Amino acid sequence: MGFAGGAGFANLDLLYAGLERLPESGQEIYAKGFDIQLGGGVPATMISLSRLGVPAKLLTFTGEDFISEFVKNAFDGYGVETVNLYEGKGRPVTVSSALICGGDRSFVSYQDEIEITPLHVEKVYRQLRGAKVVDMQAGFLDAYQKLSAEGTIHVFDTGWEEDLALDKYRNYLEIADYYVPNQKEALKITGESTVENAARQLGRYFKAVIIKLDKDGCLLKDDSGTKVIPPLKGVRAVDATGAGDAFMSGFLYGLYYDYPVEQCIRFGNVMGGTCVQGIGCLTQYVEEAELLRLADTLQV
Repeated sequence: MGFAGGAGFANLDLLYAGLERLPESGQEIYAKGFDIQLGGGVPATMISLSRLGVPAKLLTFTGEDFISEFVKNAFDGYGVETVNLYEGKGRPVTVSSALICGGDRSFVSYQDEIEITPLHVEKVYRQLRGAKVVDMQAGFLDAYQKLSAEGTIHVFDTGWEEDLALDKYRNYLEIADYYVPNQKEALKITGESTVENAARQLGRYFKAVIIKLDKDGCLLKDDSGTKVIPPLKGVRAVDATGAGDAFMSGFLYGLYYDYPVEQCIRFGNVMGGTCVQGIGCLTQYVEEAELLRLADTLQV
């Protein structure tokens, strides 16, 4: 049946929670809570999939510095098969200080600049051969092209960028089987002012257009029309960090087990809605039995 896989940079988050306000220049304020956790991206998605019982393989960049050692120990604790792509002597893990104030987040981050080389791309291809589903990230296009020709299912999530545009990611969108932006990203990448118009534009690439609507659920536009898959009920959002990665894990879970795309979205909504109820990317989650139960409550 293969496995789920993905390649991407590892992240370590220093989480300062319960801030009443952000500090002004020259000021120091104290948070009411603090934690150190693995951050978002492909690593968080693979960990969530592993928690759901899906065999997951993560290709990432870790060095010999103390931050990388912390991250590698954390990966081992989650039971995710990890392959290191890094051969340098720097600090390849992205470190972010996240200031959580009123349910929103501000970040200061640092990472040594890393060039993705053809050798990295070839290693990603070789390691992900046999995967049933892959979480796509920019930088490994040639690997995805080869894997796609071999029948691997690809799901793409660009995340937010100031220069997000269709032309920038056209080659990736043409390979991806599914693209899962949130509404802000969908409007930005298409240059449209409404979600409906953005969905029409994305329909040039995908039979099933998916746009996450945050607390309002997720839009699905396909041959049968347009509908909104409702969100998880009773959510008390604390921190939105990692919600998109959690959604991705639920969506990939559904694809891995051959569920229809509408049910895959329900799984994604459950995972994303659960994630935002805790601080950080990996604090709040459900295991497989609870995922299946909650997804059945999200009927249109």
